[in-house]
Amino acid sequence: MFSAKRLTRLRAVLERRVESGAVPGVLAVLARRGEVHVESVGTLAFDGGSPAMATDTIFRTASMSKPIVAACAMTLIEDCSLRLDDPIDDLVPELANPRVLADPAGPVDDTVAAARPITVRDVLAFTLGTGMVPDEAPVAGALNALGAPALDEWVARLGKVPLVHQPGERWLYDTGSDVTGVLIQRATGQTFGTALRERILEPLGMKDTGFSVEPANFGRFATAYDVEDGPDGAVVEDVPETGRWSAPPVCESGSGGLVSTAEDYLAFASALLAGGTYHGTQVLSRAAVTLMTSDQLTPEQRAVSGFYPGYFATTSWGLGLGIVTDRTRLGPSAGSYGWNGFYGTSWYNDPAEELTAILIQQRAHAGDATLAFQRDFWTGVYQSLT
Repeated sequence: MFSAKRLTRLRAVLERRVESGAVPGVLAVLARRGEVHVESVGTLAFDGGSPAMATDTIFRTASMSKPIVAACAMTLIEDCSLRLDDPIDDLVPELANPRVLADPAGPVDDTVAAARPITVRDVLAFTLGTGMVPDEAPVAGALNALGAPALDEWVARLGKVPLVHQPGERWLYDTGSDVTGVLIQRATGQTFGTALRERILEPLGMKDTGFSVEPANFGRFATAYDVEDGPDGAVVEDVPETGRWSAPPVCESGSGGLVSTAEDYLAFASALLAGGTYHGTQVLSRAAVTLMTSDQLTPEQRAVSGFYPGYFATTSWGLGLGIVTDRTRLGPSAGSYGWNGFYGTSWYNDPAEELTAILIQQRAHAGDATLAFQRDFWTGVYQSLT
């Protein structure tokens, strides 16, 4: 299970994080073979009177929303409302017959026809041809100007911007999860949030997960910080009472719009690790989980994609989440899957170790897996296993 002596090393990593002033509090949850271990250090805010971090603390999942959204799409594939290799044209005509930049770094009005339609698999695998691009690319301005209107308006605006690459050519981050939300909304005839709640959140008992926080729960909602380390330099980025999640949003964003708790996210992660079932409730088939957590990128796609050159040397992408393909450090085994979030959150399931590990903090730009604290956290997790 876990070594009590070695868990003190993991706690020391968390304590150093709080003592540095980077965050007021941090929480780690480890689950393995029926044993759940929780380490909590610090509080929800730097105000001196906030509650301690706990498993019912509400946090901004940011990009850890993506796997939940992908799982919801998989339920639609299972009931044949969607088919992985079908074009999305009928459900999302705004993206039918797209134009593609002749040069990804060239002018926005220099385009060619797409060689083939965008498929559902492209959307979930982030190979649909659009996503995050370097700020210096001319198309970046058009993509950044999309804003956050309701999903139908958002995808209408997206359809007026050319794809950056041909469908299936390479992986581009982020936008696929928002297009997934459009697909879910239109395939079900419900709002995206309603479909997500009925198909994933309610069956798994994820009562605190959604696109906003009820006022009655503001006291459990951690404050988010940004900019400099240290109590005197930490700047409030988002507050519970008046921030982005204080009321239902106009745009229900699948790429990063959810809030959750460690308890809720552990239920979701546990369901995937158990092959789609949690406490007797089956939300996905084992086959669907296996497909979702399998490498979807070709060697050619990995060679030209990623956040930086060589990014996909030891990782890849499944359907809505990251995949570990090679263990090169003290961390998740090959075959592990999960993802990080903008506010420093992180989650991975490791089937080989029968392990789920979740990290929660609320510090903007802290989700980069190459940061020292992120590396130290995963080192602390894996050295603690018996």
